[in-house]
Amino acid sequence: MAHDPSIHAARRARVFEEMEKRGGGVMVLPAADEKVRNHDSEYLFRQDSDYAWAIGLDEPTGCAVLLARGGERKLVLFVRPRDREKEIWTGRRAGVEGAKEQYGADEAYVVSELDEKLPRLVEGARTLWYRIGFDAAWDARLSRILTDLRGAARLGKMPPEAVVDPGRIVHELRLVKTPDEIAKLRRAAEISAEAHMAAMRDGLPGRREYQVQSEIEYAFRRRGGSGPGYGTIVAAGVNSTILHYRAGDAVLKDGDVCLVDAGGEYQWYTADVTRTFPVSGEFSPAQAELYSLCLEVQKRAVASVKPGLTLDAIHDQTVRELTDGLIGLGLLKGSVDERVADKSYRRYYMHRTSHWLGMDVHDVGDYYVDGKSRPLVPGMVLTIEPGLYVAEDDQEAPAPLRGVGIRIEDDVLVTPDGHANLTEAVPKEIAEMEAVCVR
Repeated sequence: MAHDPSIHAARRARVFEEMEKRGGGVMVLPAADEKVRNHDSEYLFRQDSDYAWAIGLDEPTGCAVLLARGGERKLVLFVRPRDREKEIWTGRRAGVEGAKEQYGADEAYVVSELDEKLPRLVEGARTLWYRIGFDAAWDARLSRILTDLRGAARLGKMPPEAVVDPGRIVHELRLVKTPDEIAKLRRAAEISAEAHMAAMRDGLPGRREYQVQSEIEYAFRRRGGSGPGYGTIVAAGVNSTILHYRAGDAVLKDGDVCLVDAGGEYQWYTADVTRTFPVSGEFSPAQAELYSLCLEVQKRAVASVKPGLTLDAIHDQTVRELTDGLIGLGLLKGSVDERVADKSYRRYYMHRTSHWLGMDVHDVGDYYVDGKSRPLVPGMVLTIEPGLYVAEDDQEAPAPLRGVGIRIEDDVLVTPDGHANLTEAVPKEIAEMEAVCVR
């Protein structure tokens, strides 16, 4: 993966600055470990996003330690050692020298020195910035260090006064994207657009869901992505009403809809796109009516995005508009106010409209500040993804709509004067999709 040391150095400088504003301290960011899939096989490695954002080193095991105290700023990396025999099997390692020369470490040690060196780095820090509850082994290691330091207080050892989640700094910085990050998200969106159109073309009657999935993920890789940024969802027929459907072996049938929720990852940044297309190439009249309701609400929600708006405001308006449409279709009765108040709309729309997007599909950053929904600012990226899901056994729904799920999702960048839809190249108008899905 391409690595620009200056980008990560600039990010760390912002972290150091925020640490210093809060009195300094020591921040520990563990790298991800390899995960066993079964027996002696591992899952494809994916670096921890905080570590990747701050360091850029795509290797498992070890950690980064950022020290800001007494006017000093220092990056210490613990990495795997160079090992000629192991590198023959699993690839080159940065090693201690590479950690310093390529990744900006002021000091670097092999991971076997962690338990010796880390206590000395933590000692005397006013604050230990570490995320508790995410990794049990790391929790135990830091707990031992703190216990030992407290036990040695009579010898002059000084344990940190507080342990604070580094997300208060790192996640807040990750929430507002830099131009480099926006460029990577744009590329992920472009890759994903190609993949979704491949799915529409390949989603013929008789295909199985996993065959469509293979076309999508092939497109991700062929166009320069690292693969899917999350588990690809291809849900045909009644499976489209299951929000996070995973089975993937059903046959696409003439007359069904097929819901595809898939985003390609590019250099650690992922898109998150959902489209619902007609397997036969054309929606039935009932499907088109439900789809059009969802589409028009989704388009208005995208168009509303601008600095100062909140995700709660987007969601609340989406709920009201969908509820009004459901009443118009006869799926709900009464007034919009009544159905919103008693939440009966959740029978057909049971999830939120938006989430943050970035290195993680459900990206980091607080949604509420001081108990209030957070206002959008330029550089934030969010999804807009209303959906309508009519259960197969819903006897109160018209028969042609039973077992039909619709979701339409785009990735939206907040700009100084409004927004940019990063995934607008993925067809979503009925005529556009039917043109791609021509059979």
